[in-house]
Amino acid sequence: MAESAPHHACPPASTCVPTVIVDDVHVVYRVHGSGGGATSPVAALRRILTGTRAPTIREVHAVKGVSFVAHEGEAIGIIGSNGSGKSTLLRTIAGLLPPNRGAVYTKGQPSLLGVNAALLSDLSGERNALLGCLAMGMSRAEARRLVPEIIEYSGINERGDFGSLPMRTYSSGMAARLRFAIASAKSHEVLLIDEALATGDAKFRRRSEERIRKMREAAGTVFLVSHQNSTIRDTCERTIWLEAGLIRMDGSTDEVVGAYEQFTRGG
Repeated sequence: MAESAPHHACPPASTCVPTVIVDDVHVVYRVHGSGGGATSPVAALRRILTGTRAPTIREVHAVKGVSFVAHEGEAIGIIGSNGSGKSTLLRTIAGLLPPNRGAVYTKGQPSLLGVNAALLSDLSGERNALLGCLAMGMSRAEARRLVPEIIEYSGINERGDFGSLPMRTYSSGMAARLRFAIASAKSHEVLLIDEALATGDAKFRRRSEERIRKMREAAGTVFLVSHQNSTIRDTCERTIWLEAGLIRMDGSTDEVVGAYEQFTRGG
């Protein structure tokens, strides 16, 4: 299947203001081919003492000339096979990975919410919520006011007073719900969500989809990486399909997800 033409149509009720411009972005990783801890300090010292050569280093071209424009009010799904460059692309948009070539232009500072977003395991959910709000630039008074709402929205107290317990006592689903509740307590011009809703239950996914819709109504732009096509369909009107670091399709969610499902079935 040939790569589709870039999708530039504005979302409904949008003023067509660009929030993210990705211009011919390339990201290249350097990978040590030997693996098995070959790059550890101990291994390096052993090579010095024995006179052996360093492991082979190879380059992985994770994102290959990706270009698109996102606008205010859009929710854009990012789909593709494992290793297709989805998470790398989001980290590049967030400013965490510099492109080797090309450029990313954003309106404001994008916020990346990942399934492994940092929370402190020895602190309670309430304390993590407070610190998360402060890290997003809220005043202490505003953060304290929002903590009870965050805990209630996350649903972690539905089966006990988990908000006051250390994060290490939480299931993966509870931790994921709290991460999303913290991140979405603030309005973001650009919010990047990387598989952070995958471990939530159906009830919470409906709740999070409603929260994403409200962000879009406030002129926010949301990018959602997910392997759950139903979540992409329910949340996003536009979808970008990455495969082997290239944009395979960029268009309406029904069209792109349908083509991707046919591809994964070997059709």
